[in-house]
Amino acid sequence: MLTPGQIRAARALLDWSQQELADESGVSLATIRRIESDRGPDRSTSPIREAIRRAFENGGVLFTPEDNKGGAGVRMKR
Repeated sequence: MLTPGQIRAARALLDWSQQELADESGVSLATIRRIESDRGPDRSTSPIREAIRRAFENGGVLFTPEDNKGGAGVRMKR
C-alpha cells in the first residue's frame, strides 16, 4: 500500500507536479490530490493505486516497505 508521504516523496524525486503524475499515470488530477491528502490512497481502487505505482516505477522510483529497520519510503533505482 502506498502512503501519501511516499507519493509526495516519489513526485519530489522525479520533480513531477501533481499534474505530471496525473498525465503519466492516467489518473485524474482530482484523484491525485485526494490520494495525497489525509484521506490517502486506501480510499482509492486497486487499479488506480497500481497505475500510480507503475508511473513512478517507469520513472525510476523504487518503493520500500515498512519493516523492522524503519518506515516505508522511496528511492531511485541505481
